[in-house]
Amino acid sequence: MKYPFNYPHIIKNFTGEELTFHSVVEEDGVSKMIVYNKVQPGAGPVFHVHFKQDESLTVLKGRMGYQVDGEEEKFLQEGESVLFPRGQMHRFWNAGQDILECEGWVKPANSLDYFLTGLYASMDKAGKPEGDPFDSAFLINKYRTEYDVKVIPPFVKKVIFPFTVFIGHLLGKYKHFKNAPAPLK
Repeated sequence: MKYPFNYPHIIKNFTGEELTFHSVVEEDGVSKMIVYNKVQPGAGPVFHVHFKQDESLTVLKGRMGYQVDGEEEKFLQEGESVLFPRGQMHRFWNAGQDILECEGWVKPANSLDYFLTGLYASMDKAGKPEGDPFDSAFLINKYRTEYDVKVIPPFVKKVIFPFTVFIGHLLGKYKHFKNAPAPLK
């Protein structure tokens, strides 16, 4: 797979998350994205799932809260790690008073850098966590076989988003996505 950015590639959003895609390495013939993140107190991604990727995070500084869907919240201190296997709905957040810093990886790398870069840009464009309606609909619809978020109702993802994407194409709103990598099936 051709990766769309030079590494390291840093993205930030207004909610207090900074993510550095440090590099892509090969491990046992599979691409592995090495990542670092900084998260402001109380901030972190909503419940989400990577259908085709495993994700691991190790706390370098601070305190991280995390939760697997349907389970109790858990907490990690510096030096502790968590693994989210592919297909497991999860979330994490900064559960401390200082900036949370983690290092980790996502394997295989797939389109994670492109997808999250687009979502962060959409959030900043709209100035709200849901992001720009057209951009968010495009990304979540296009990469639905790879990623999902729990907060969006199924009806919206199956009916409203495809219709929004159709209208967005008619209005010419997706020129900035012309080089979007193909989603994995």
